[in-house]
Amino acid sequence: MLNLRQVQCFVLAVEHGTMTAAAQRLLVSQSAISLAISGLERDLGTQLLLRQRSRGLALTAAGQRFLPQARELLARAEELRADTQAQGGELTGSLTVGCFRTAAPFILPGLLETFAERHPQVALDFIEGPLPELERALHEGRCELALVYDLQVGPGIVCEALYEADAYVLLSPAHPLARRFGPQDAVPLRALAEHDLVLLDVPPSGAHITGVFEQQGVIPRVRYRISSMELLRSLVARNLGYALVISHPRSDVSYEGLPLESRVLQGPVRSTRFSIAWNADARRTLRARAFAEHCREMIPARLYTGAHGAR
Repeated sequence: MLNLRQVQCFVLAVEHGTMTAAAQRLLVSQSAISLAISGLERDLGTQLLLRQRSRGLALTAAGQRFLPQARELLARAEELRADTQAQGGELTGSLTVGCFRTAAPFILPGLLETFAERHPQVALDFIEGPLPELERALHEGRCELALVYDLQVGPGIVCEALYEADAYVLLSPAHPLARRFGPQDAVPLRALAEHDLVLLDVPPSGAHITGVFEQQGVIPRVRYRISSMELLRSLVARNLGYALVISHPRSDVSYEGLPLESRVLQGPVRSTRFSIAWNADARRTLRARAFAEHCREMIPARLYTGAHGAR
């Protein structure tokens, strides 16, 4: 029989990088963490961690195989406790969700606030990042669900579309394209080729945007490759290039307060699905299922519908 406390000590030591940090997290001594992990290794009959004085902890091959199983075991134990408490009608426990980095500022805050109002006993946390990082988090059990643009999703991940969004052109009012094409006009991709592109290069967004051009045999003139949506908007507002983006904040100004304009793209341009994703091999908790249902209700219906369709 595995001791759940020992398993928890092992997972926290791996996640925090040192036994000292894990001890601080659990408010116990460092020696207690070390003894717990040694006991776990003895019970399993294998070494899970290499203790390196100068470089901290490193997983052995056995430890790498055991880590996702350990996370799943802890999640199942937490689910059993929370489900038992939920017999009284209220969800409890902890839930971590992921969100694609550029969508997080206008997707997550509203979801966190409204979900907390409905389920105040659930400790909801999140991680944000590019798609490959979120996929790893789902496979490793560091989050149960992730909100992603459904592009180049790898095997073992299930995606359920929440809405479809179209790429559009973001411009400064001073840009030649803004003067050439009015607010009601659609901009052909070939008209963009002679101007500088500010490319949002957060995987898989960069490849998707360049793929939009490739569909019509157009080679974009990339001036900047960046990973920040707000920096992109600021550069475009300064008329340092145009951008093709999917996420559409309600504000039409940059951080500096400079105006921005948008134009639809002349088709055919493939739409992008914004989806909720989970590990196909993992059993979703009641909390995860409740959050998924919350997303189905809140995202399309209330928060992100506007001039360019669902956002």
